[in-house]
Amino acid sequence: MAISQKISFQNTLIQKISVLIVLLLCIHFADAQLPNFRSGNPLGSMRSMGGGNSGSDTIAFEHRDDLKDSITIYYFHLNSLVREFLDSSLNDYGKVYTVPAGYKTLGNNGNAAYPILFTPLLKAGWDAGFHAFDLYKFTLDNTRFFQTTKPYTELGYYLASGKEQVVKVLQTQNIKPNWNAGIDYQLISSPGFFQTQNTNDNSYRFFSNYRGKRKRYGAYLVLLGNKLNSSENGGIQADSFLLDPTRKNRLAVPVNLGGDNETPNIFSTKINTGNLYTNFTAFFRQSYDVGKKDSIIINDSTTDYLFYPKLRFQHTITYTSSKYQFKDTLTNPTYAQSDSAFFKEHYDTSLNPTYGLNFLVQDRWKFVSNDFVIRSFPDTKNLGQYVEAGLRLENFSGYFESGKKNFFNIVLHGEYRNKTRNRKWDANLNGELYTAGLNAGDFNAYASLTRTLNRKFGDVQITFQNVNRSPSYIYEGASSFNFGNNLNTKKENITVLTAMAINPRFTLMARNISIANYTYFKSFYQTDQFNGLVNITQVTASTHAKIVGHLNLYSDFIVQQTAGNNPVRVPLFYTRQRLAFEGNFFKNLNLSTGIDVNYNTPYKPYNYSPVMGKFFPQDSVTISNLPQVSAFFNFRIKSFFAFIKAENLNTLNFQKNDFGFTNNSFVAPMYPLPGMVIRFGVKWGFVN
Repeated sequence: MAISQKISFQNTLIQKISVLIVLLLCIHFADAQLPNFRSGNPLGSMRSMGGGNSGSDTIAFEHRDDLKDSITIYYFHLNSLVREFLDSSLNDYGKVYTVPAGYKTLGNNGNAAYPILFTPLLKAGWDAGFHAFDLYKFTLDNTRFFQTTKPYTELGYYLASGKEQVVKVLQTQNIKPNWNAGIDYQLISSPGFFQTQNTNDNSYRFFSNYRGKRKRYGAYLVLLGNKLNSSENGGIQADSFLLDPTRKNRLAVPVNLGGDNETPNIFSTKINTGNLYTNFTAFFRQSYDVGKKDSIIINDSTTDYLFYPKLRFQHTITYTSSKYQFKDTLTNPTYAQSDSAFFKEHYDTSLNPTYGLNFLVQDRWKFVSNDFVIRSFPDTKNLGQYVEAGLRLENFSGYFESGKKNFFNIVLHGEYRNKTRNRKWDANLNGELYTAGLNAGDFNAYASLTRTLNRKFGDVQITFQNVNRSPSYIYEGASSFNFGNNLNTKKENITVLTAMAINPRFTLMARNISIANYTYFKSFYQTDQFNGLVNITQVTASTHAKIVGHLNLYSDFIVQQTAGNNPVRVPLFYTRQRLAFEGNFFKNLNLSTGIDVNYNTPYKPYNYSPVMGKFFPQDSVTISNLPQVSAFFNFRIKSFFAFIKAENLNTLNFQKNDFGFTNNSFVAPMYPLPGMVIRFGVKWGFVN
């Protein structure tokens, strides 16, 4: 028999077997839907549809029990006493997307980003200094630990113009009533609209929490990793190219770095010119309580054990490895020559592009910490009130172009927390002090007081925080990213005073930030430390107003004012207005559709250094954009959520010879945002 005949025969056999399997499965599931069917009486009876008592030989159409698919699920964050629930709201697309409202990116999902509301780095101790891509990272702080009565899965798949794809997967279940585990995964793959702008981010996380049967022993485990790849184009060469009718396809606009655009697939992206940040974290915490035990006998075979702790002994070990890398590996001599000129102009770095370009800068870190805590519970039946004292030992190593360096820190820390049952006065005091090591003298002090007024007026909260911190290590001379800076930095001191009011009608916040010895990049590679005091006053407000019928208005406001001449750049005013027609229709259809408008007043925004991955102040360019207008259509049917969104409608150009969405806004000098972008996505949560 010829080979082609054998293959044809095998394919036919496989098709027949596949059809047979499908038929058997259909018969199986069909039989499962007819629990009262008996072969002795295939016709049966339909008395049960009328509410009568159906016999055992009848066809019974079961009424669907929605409780079979019901689930009780909540989650909490590390070191938090607050239970939180999955958000099923429809009106804010930013809650499901990877770039929430109020953030500015360099034009593509996965590129460097920063929030419009200025927030300093409130972290004492060691910090590598690379934060331009923090928005897309899985971290210990944003890890959710679940408790669920049934296995729960959440799938999200989002598409956008320019072949952008986002995949989100969450699966969690209680292996036992006292043991939960789950996985998180996120993929961002986006070629972008301009050359050398493509991104590919992969983040994964395994999480688990366990409480012993007798409620004395507890454990938390997290394994997470991030691989963030972002090409860097250094901005476009001139904004006049945007007015060229032959360059409506923005890939034809010349850029300063990279020179050509790779088209990635969903699983991998080749980065020739850009930043590649990777990190892995393993976290394990275990605790054992000493106190008063009790139990409730439910029946002859079931006993519910109770335990009221008086003392808790806790140990946490954390291991982190990270690599921060910028590379430019072009083989085309023409593009290599252009990139070499860019490095010479902006970084005072001479390269030989004759045989292509191979430019690489990287810092690597390995970090291990052991944390020992003793916690006391004064009120036996209130776990929300406690006093704790702890000691943390940190050992870490940095790998630079100049070689390896080893460091350590010894940290004392403590906390008092009182979360009252009636929520009249909730208090939290905590602090840490670096007593020895690389960051000796650093400290962090935090205090908050929360008062619940009533259901109408909600909560009011006052917080105070003071952080004394060593500047991030990227500013140190040993870092491979330090291009000849000899800056003798002092410790930064940051004071933040905040007052908040939260109620069903509005949320209001007033905050004052004062920073002494503010350390920053003042150009593409030069660093500086501001000798004066940076002072920023911020007021934010969020409101929801029901206009008429199903028409609602959601409003967000930010007012920021800096005192004097300092390196911080913020717009004076920012607002987001969402006018939405929404409601519940046809019993199960929840709908929210309308217009989303974002606007900030003109200001001199930050410029961006591709090699350093840093935004830095500039005073030569003022950017004044039109309000950013989007239209959205969101709906949810039970646990299925879908959205369609048209962004940047404000970029429509009405000129006869250049009609189209070509009136690009700018986020930084020579960094334009794309024209109109259509986004579509679905998110489905279901009980397994």
